[in-house]
Amino acid sequence: MPNLIKNRALAQDSWTLLQELTSLDEIAQYNEQSIIVPLSAWQELKQALKQRSGRCAVWLKSHELPSELGEDLHSFALIALHFPTFADGRAYSSARELRNNLGYKGELRAIGDVLRDQLFYMSRCGFDSFALRDDQNIEVALQAFDDFKDAYQVSVDQPLPLFRRRAS
Repeated sequence: MPNLIKNRALAQDSWTLLQELTSLDEIAQYNEQSIIVPLSAWQELKQALKQRSGRCAVWLKSHELPSELGEDLHSFALIALHFPTFADGRAYSSARELRNNLGYKGELRAIGDVLRDQLFYMSRCGFDSFALRDDQNIEVALQAFDDFKDAYQVSVDQPLPLFRRRAS
């Protein structure tokens, strides 16, 4: 059973999320796989990670800023943002920063304590894939994108507020 929603559909996850990566020996065991490494591992082992045959993505803890990716930002096909608890909303701000201010166009994935009730709001901030917490029913979670018919505010997915959309 897939535990990933991507572009509002069930998907098989082809990426391996690594909680930590501390040595060159560890990199070798994942050489052929598509891996998502913590930002700290990317910063420390960047050259070795770039030489792998498999793809490499990065994930940011909630206190890490997207600007820390520097010039590497647009080289990633996927950036994951971690929610340590459902109440920690810093990754929402990071998602908007990546999409609106830094122009990131790749896959933006929510990881960690990701619940059904957050999906609609996460998608409005720019997330397009969601690795749900293990206890979440993925089929039920898919319905979250239709919880609301319309939104008043400006967002990544809707750049005009409702009153401007109605006026045109």
